[in-house]
Amino acid sequence: MDFPVLSQSNSLRFPSDFLEKPKPYFPIRRRSTPLWSTTNHTPPSVPALSKISSIKCTVKETQNQEPFQSENGRKGWIHFVGIGGCGLSALAMLALKQGFEVSGSDVKWSSYMNGLQEAGARLHIGHSVLNLKGSDGSRLPNAIVVSSAIPHDNVEILHAKSAGVPVHKRDYWLGRLTECYKLIAVSGSHGKSTTASMLAYVLKAMGDDLTAVIGAHVPQFPEGNIISGGGHNFVLEADEYDGCFLGLSPYITVVTNLDWEHVDIFQDKEAVISTFRRFLDLIKVGGHLIIYGDSPDTRSLLNHRRQTTGSEYSSGMMPAPNLELFDEHYRITTYGISSLNDWHASSIRPNCHGGSDYTLFHREFPEVEISLQIPGVHNVLNSLAVIATVMALFSDRTQYYELISHVRLHLKSFNGVSRRFEMIGTICGCHIYDDYAHHPTEVHAVLQAARQRFPFKAIWVVFQPHSYSRLAALKDEFATALSDADHVVVTAVYAARDKGFWDASGSDLVASINGPPCEYISSLEAVVDKLVFQISKDLHRQVVVLTLGPGDITTVGPKVLHKLQQQYK
Repeated sequence: MDFPVLSQSNSLRFPSDFLEKPKPYFPIRRRSTPLWSTTNHTPPSVPALSKISSIKCTVKETQNQEPFQSENGRKGWIHFVGIGGCGLSALAMLALKQGFEVSGSDVKWSSYMNGLQEAGARLHIGHSVLNLKGSDGSRLPNAIVVSSAIPHDNVEILHAKSAGVPVHKRDYWLGRLTECYKLIAVSGSHGKSTTASMLAYVLKAMGDDLTAVIGAHVPQFPEGNIISGGGHNFVLEADEYDGCFLGLSPYITVVTNLDWEHVDIFQDKEAVISTFRRFLDLIKVGGHLIIYGDSPDTRSLLNHRRQTTGSEYSSGMMPAPNLELFDEHYRITTYGISSLNDWHASSIRPNCHGGSDYTLFHREFPEVEISLQIPGVHNVLNSLAVIATVMALFSDRTQYYELISHVRLHLKSFNGVSRRFEMIGTICGCHIYDDYAHHPTEVHAVLQAARQRFPFKAIWVVFQPHSYSRLAALKDEFATALSDADHVVVTAVYAARDKGFWDASGSDLVASINGPPCEYISSLEAVVDKLVFQISKDLHRQVVVLTLGPGDITTVGPKVLHKLQQQYK
């Protein structure tokens, strides 16, 4: 089967104002009184933004300043089971930077383990009782931290428990690790990694000596997926999987969206919403909730809070502009595309960098023009969450317009996260990209971003379904999302954490896709050969190849590029 040229009928349909002609730049409208995030709040005289690193936030100090210490009071030895994953590897690296002795094990080597080994961690491939013995063969770790992907009957877990070594899941470790900080927890079914890394990047660039833990590699972070600072602010990608974020006590919580994503953990979307409601109950008194306001699902969290606290806001509709949302214990700020949100974007359009420009509004007032290097409406929303969070964090300490100006400057310099529409390479007319997308919402978002950056090129998608359970539950939604491509190849399922039998396969998904030509090729090596063959037939054909999925599909793009380069060097 030949790959088709671009079909305009398959192009994604942008929001009505997405391709709107850019408006001319306008000066900031000066208000007689700035709109602060808290009603009737007047900002005091504050230091310049360049001195933000010297600001010490007030936090409740606890007696135990470190999560775990050895008997002599020194920082102890922590062993991480499942250390090769994106989440646990970040915690292990932070532990190393904070002076802990670190070891860990996993079933196979991952790219995250390279940096850990260079930083001094002792790493083991395979799980064994021997991994828990010190250099002299007698000493045991002070604690074990376990990934959610590790089964309870793991040999290292069983041995640690029998020897009296504390065994903790990620939720407990994260709770202890962050309890002495002003925690900014970035949550949501999609966009957590990009939003959290964008927020941490902006705060660091502004001079804040923060700590951050991200569940993905961030090329602009020297340590890859963490920032180890000495200040009081801690930005954390807060994962709902297995209820991991329920051990936290955030000062600021960000909710980017809600979706039925982890179908192996949550029975349905209502179970996801219920878990997030429990999470919002953990926000500290005097804290802040930053929430996406355009979705009925996220608004349902506000409805629940209003009903619980007896507010009049319980109709499911957004309030009128300038109506301050508040909870009994914390403030609420909304963001989105709708003008009913506190922070919203208007006149979204592509820019010459391949990203998006838009006009930032605070309620009904236009503020500044925002420019991003990364494409997609979803990244516009991620940047709005960052803006709202920074303003909530520092608006009572720094001049309002100066703060917005600095956030605008650093947003423009953020380059994105690895495996989020990441360019692998270009050869002649072919552009190869890789993305982590493994849910229909994410597939739709990355295809929209690709159409934005390459409006006149054909989009070829190679999709590796991640987990049989997710494919079985969302097959029809995947088929709809993938139908926006110009050609689709679906591979065998990457099984991940699946248990039991699921009646779903990649070939079933292919049979459900209507519109573009599609085919099932189970082997990744066969996919590489097919792509090389098709591209070689017309090397100057204008095409974008997108490999999608969290599994080993990420190896396909580099292999295709390498073979083409060898063939035509």
